[in-house]
Amino acid sequence: MELDTVDRRLIHALRVHPRVGFRELGAVLGISDQTAARRYRRLRERAGVRVVGLPNPIRLGYDKWIIRLHTAPDAAGPIAAALARRPDTTWVSILSGGTEIGCNVDSPAAAERDTLLLQKLPRTPRLVSVSAHCVIHNFAGGAVGPDRRDHPLSEEEVARLTQPPADPSRPARIADIDRPLLDALAVDARLTYPQLAAATGWSESAVRRRLDDLVAAGAVYFDVEVDPDRLGFHARVLLWLAVAPSRLVAVGTALAQHEEIVFAAATTGPTNIMATAICSDMAALYRYLTERVGALDGVERVETAPLLRHVKQVGAVRP
Repeated sequence: MELDTVDRRLIHALRVHPRVGFRELGAVLGISDQTAARRYRRLRERAGVRVVGLPNPIRLGYDKWIIRLHTAPDAAGPIAAALARRPDTTWVSILSGGTEIGCNVDSPAAAERDTLLLQKLPRTPRLVSVSAHCVIHNFAGGAVGPDRRDHPLSEEEVARLTQPPADPSRPARIADIDRPLLDALAVDARLTYPQLAAATGWSESAVRRRLDDLVAAGAVYFDVEVDPDRLGFHARVLLWLAVAPSRLVAVGTALAQHEEIVFAAATTGPTNIMATAICSDMAALYRYLTERVGALDGVERVETAPLLRHVKQVGAVRP
């Protein structure tokens, strides 16, 4: 399926206002609400577009870890699938030659982190090595906000869709009772209030009130899954940068302004910035690395790992 201008504008609109109604969406895009709804359904069914809602690990104070695993040649698939089924992973990808896995883990409790890192992974058959990097600052992507690639809406259209920011003075908490709501949002954050009520067993008014509270406090954030290939980005690569500590802020801030970067964070470990770059092809990636990343003052070394396949992109594994 090829995406036309209307499709791209619709995807951009969802990044700005993930739960926007079809009437408002159509008014901004200059199409009818029926056309907006039909286009969205087609993008979901044929292009893998999905809006998901997730706990905001930054506001909630979760430990965030990026884990690299090297496996035997035939073990990456099953291990990645097992990681993807965990509710605390937000992306799981098979990298390099199919013997490396990269994943992100958001741990609300130290005990859960320790169980994974110290017990489950070391006992996993055909796992060659594991390295864990704690995220110490987020520069771009995820709960920080949408990336800068493929933005066809005008500034005025974006302004019409932009919602009030979360109130940092409000306490951000998630309770055990919220789990059915969070589970539903991780599968499809554009479910209507009646659908969310059916999924949780709550009343529609209770769902609306609790979701509004979680969003207003910044305890939940929304993201949009989309296959980058559909948008013309065929080279997806994880970058591990070794940066002089005095230049860490400057380099991370600069990366966040690059339209090629969809995620960037400072981490612990032998490299101290991890980023995900998406380019049109490998030639464009070469130019990006040599002309833009290589030109950043303080970058001492860059390791690249091509992303072969997403096992889990953002939300829950699709049914």
